[in-house]
Amino acid sequence: MRVAIIGAGPSGLVTLKYLLAAERALGTEAVEVRLFESESGVGGTFLARTYEDAELVSSRQLTCFSDFRCRDDEPDFISAKRYVEYLNEYCTHFNLWPHMTFSCPVRSVESHKEGGHTVTYLFRGQEYSWECDAVAVCSGLHVSPSIPEIKGIERVPLVLHSSRLKRKDQFGVGKTVLILGSGETGADVSLLAVTSPTKRVVLCHRNGFHFAPKINPNPRLIFARRRNPLDRPQVPIDVSRASLFDTAYVHPWLRNSNLLWVYYDFYVRWILWVSWGTIHGTDQWIGGKPKGWSTSEIRTPNTQELTQGRQIDLAPWPDHINDTGTVVFRDNGRPEYAQIKDEIIKPDVVVFCTGYTHEFPFLGKDRCSPRHYEGKLVRDIWPRDDPSIGFIGFVRPNLGAIPPLTEFQAQLWVLNLLAPKRVVGAPLLPEDETHYRLVCKKHSRIRYGVDHESYAYQLALDMGSAPSLGDTLRLGFFGGEFTSDADHRIGYWYKLPLTWALGANFNTKFRLCGPWRWDGALEVMTTELWDTVSRRQMFFGHFTLSVVPMLIFGPISLIVYLFASLCQFLQHLVKHRHQQGIGNEKINPKG
Repeated sequence: MRVAIIGAGPSGLVTLKYLLAAERALGTEAVEVRLFESESGVGGTFLARTYEDAELVSSRQLTCFSDFRCRDDEPDFISAKRYVEYLNEYCTHFNLWPHMTFSCPVRSVESHKEGGHTVTYLFRGQEYSWECDAVAVCSGLHVSPSIPEIKGIERVPLVLHSSRLKRKDQFGVGKTVLILGSGETGADVSLLAVTSPTKRVVLCHRNGFHFAPKINPNPRLIFARRRNPLDRPQVPIDVSRASLFDTAYVHPWLRNSNLLWVYYDFYVRWILWVSWGTIHGTDQWIGGKPKGWSTSEIRTPNTQELTQGRQIDLAPWPDHINDTGTVVFRDNGRPEYAQIKDEIIKPDVVVFCTGYTHEFPFLGKDRCSPRHYEGKLVRDIWPRDDPSIGFIGFVRPNLGAIPPLTEFQAQLWVLNLLAPKRVVGAPLLPEDETHYRLVCKKHSRIRYGVDHESYAYQLALDMGSAPSLGDTLRLGFFGGEFTSDADHRIGYWYKLPLTWALGANFNTKFRLCGPWRWDGALEVMTTELWDTVSRRQMFFGHFTLSVVPMLIFGPISLIVYLFASLCQFLQHLVKHRHQQGIGNEKINPKG
């Protein structure tokens, strides 16, 4: 089989790795793979569209691939530059370089009715074609800038999208900077601007936002012991959620309900109020959350020391820029409008932090829009009528990271492509997809949001890679016998089950068993990931995010399981009696 991969970002690299590993892991024939990348190196948007001092908003514990981890002495949140280095090291470790071609944009992918695809690409000024059996589209979500129209924007001296922002000196000296967009990029760029020699920085939002810290909050209780300066920092917020009775051992009826969402929404509001006196966000007294469910968290670093007393002003979205170059803001009825409406703000620099449009130009006019595939993709990966095309990396988690989800997607797509009989419950049903999708507004730009934990666990179930409590106990007690290092074997019996139950859905957890089983998973789970779980503070960690949800949803799940079993038994009994009655009528016909 020949497979083409488009894009050398995290999704393309991990897909390449699993295609090459399939021969040994799945017992299939060797796959001939070619990866085409338009840039000069690996990294995708982390290489081509990042700015000075950019730092990942997801933790290294969650973001790293399952079988190639960052060093233990690295910070929880690594820089974008370091992440590109990590991806280069990943390519070297798994010998991926011979299969990649750089500075090689793909012009078109033509799919044939009889099967197969023709990939046309440009290399060194010449156009070439390559025939293949399958195509993995890994071109990424963040490629084509989305720039909304604002009347009078041409009156601003310098206007650019965040993808063109590389260095602080682009803001100039003594300039007024207007940042459009209050997502993670908007927050980062605002911080970059306010720590530069600018005159003023104004951040504009459309309808509210929700700032969350990157580290799980840990306010000191009145009667708690005094903190020791040597205490380890609280864990990153994206790995602070326990999986037992959250995704593992949750009945589908409960899984498909809003009960878990209601609890976590209550918890977030409560801890925000306890920590900062407001339920809207970290010190977020103005701006406010969007109406309805909050579908994303904007994680930010601690900025008090960095800004040295300077502040970022908040404003509503601009309505237009008048003839004098002054911004006229929309009246959103919130405090920030009342505060800024009478001020004269004439920006020297406008930075659009408004995200990217999502399209596939190389697939042709009929298939270039993601709307073409809405509701047609199995697990948001491949079309139901053509499993030979895989879309890897085109989901966005609310609180999590895209790279680990791309690893799950690559595993499932390669498994379905090369060994479809090993997919559990095939054909995979749409009924098992609604529980992980985030609700979006009708005209929302981002329509591909997923809950990280629920989505990861669903794909693991589909592959038979989700370890049970019995699996973890067995591996905890007896798995250490296969580890040569005696020091590492100590404590396996309790570290593995506790990390499995109390930890987030780390991708390494789902390498303990299943078709992609990896011998090193046990050690990673009982060292690096055990250390992450054990770092949690007791009350605002284990108790509120583990013990309380388990005490609530464990019994509820048990009751639902018992009730569902009773319903199934009664249904079976009624069906049996009905069939028995039909049989009796055939034996003793009337008349």
